[in-house]
Amino acid sequence: MSNRAGHWAKRWVATVVVAMQCVVSGWAQTTVPSAASVAPAAKPLPAAATPAVNAAAQPTAVVDGNGWTLVHTIALPKPGPASLDRRGNLYVADNQDNIHQYGPDGQALNTYSPPQPGHTAQLEAWNTTKVLLFYDDRQEIVVLDRFMAPLTQVRLTDLLDGMVRTATLAPDDRLWLLDESDLALRQYDPSGQRMALSTPLDILIGRSRPDFRFLRQYQNNLYLVDRTSGIFVFDNLGNYRKKLPFTGLTTLGFRGDELYYLADKTVRFFQLYTMAERSLPLPVTASPAQQVLLGEQYAYVITAAGVAVYRL
Repeated sequence: MSNRAGHWAKRWVATVVVAMQCVVSGWAQTTVPSAASVAPAAKPLPAAATPAVNAAAQPTAVVDGNGWTLVHTIALPKPGPASLDRRGNLYVADNQDNIHQYGPDGQALNTYSPPQPGHTAQLEAWNTTKVLLFYDDRQEIVVLDRFMAPLTQVRLTDLLDGMVRTATLAPDDRLWLLDESDLALRQYDPSGQRMALSTPLDILIGRSRPDFRFLRQYQNNLYLVDRTSGIFVFDNLGNYRKKLPFTGLTTLGFRGDELYYLADKTVRFFQLYTMAERSLPLPVTASPAQQVLLGEQYAYVITAAGVAVYRL
């Protein structure tokens, strides 16, 4: 009897175990969703969708045959004068004489719209904290801060009887003026409201017919661009030093110890102290350039359609 009872007891236990496994199997979940999942319980999770990438919308660097890497373009029809500040920001006048400020990579930052119309003859941003705008048609200078807010306004007709052809801002906030009527280089002190310096140019020019286009102070020297005869170089007190024989220019730039300018689809460099020269061809596919600006990391080629930003 004991053997038969043990046999039936074992069968009963096995039957109970099988029944419990079936119940548990019916309750069990084949796939367990994560805590953040919204999939219904007891259903498999859908496969995660791969985000679609629009290749055309992604910024891509394009390297041309001359080694220029295009990273950004700015649509700005018929731009006017342009300048860089020491932080690498770009300033460009448009055909309505609004001044646009861009970051070094070409991203828009600020815009200054003049309260009255005027022709922007020169835009100078190299001063540490200020931007100079020279309107030659109304003989006026406006100084902006780095956020493009007006600081001061100078009416040149109140200072001179003649006509100022070009102007720039000195590091000490004085104004350099090229008085074309009297053929004199003058420095005006706005704080004292007086002419601080004056250098006659008639002896230097002689009988030539100058065509003054640009003025910039850099590393304690003042550079006056005469499209006809070259670049006159003065010290920071207005004393004449020498003339560089680069003709046909309307503007120039500086980078480190080099002066650079645009000529024959080429950026040409002149070392200020060793007088060594070198050249860099413009991008092969670039439209005809009217000005080129070189920063520390980016170069800006300005054409009739806008600005092309290249990585150096």
